[in-house]
Amino acid sequence: MKDKYYDKLLQIHTIEDKKTIYPESHHYNPYEPTPYSALEKLTKNYTLDKQGTVIDFGCGKGRLAFYLDFFQQISVTGIEMNTHFFNDAQHNLQTYTHSINAEDKQTDIQFICCLAEEYKIRAKDNHFYFFNPFSVQIFKRITSNILKSVEEAPRVVDIILYYPHDTYIQFLEYDSPFELLQEIKLKAYWLNPDERLLIYRFDNEQL
Repeated sequence: MKDKYYDKLLQIHTIEDKKTIYPESHHYNPYEPTPYSALEKLTKNYTLDKQGTVIDFGCGKGRLAFYLDFFQQISVTGIEMNTHFFNDAQHNLQTYTHSINAEDKQTDIQFICCLAEEYKIRAKDNHFYFFNPFSVQIFKRITSNILKSVEEAPRVVDIILYYPHDTYIQFLEYDSPFELLQEIKLKAYWLNPDERLLIYRFDNEQL
């Protein structure tokens, strides 16, 4: 199992709990980490700007952050509203940092406990990752926050969707300035067409 292999390699615990914890609001979805196989495919087929920062909305226990830091050496900020998962991510950060420091490597990971729509987008944030963490209503508010940030600090920004929900796709394609840049089909795509990654880009440097 890749889950066990990578968790052991990174000295973290991100495997889904046996007992699912459901959010109080219907706008938020239960914790489910992105499969490591999807992260492998993403990093093999998509180039991350290592001068910027990846924002993982609904980061859970931090799997994406640790994987990208270890294999891509890129700054990652995880946003998580659930204090239980936030504490798990912080604990993972301690054990991960200890193992990385033992190899004389540096890490640039942070976790913030807040509602995703309340996170203030920074000028260095340029990749935004979503694995259906919440309703499209909240997704729209975050996209608005991203676009406001881009107005203040012009740059190229990408939205990365794993297992993309139709409502997210429809909003981006018909009601936003983002354009589809890339589709990455995963191994199980032929059995389930939702098994893919979609990357949407907005570049207001060209405007």
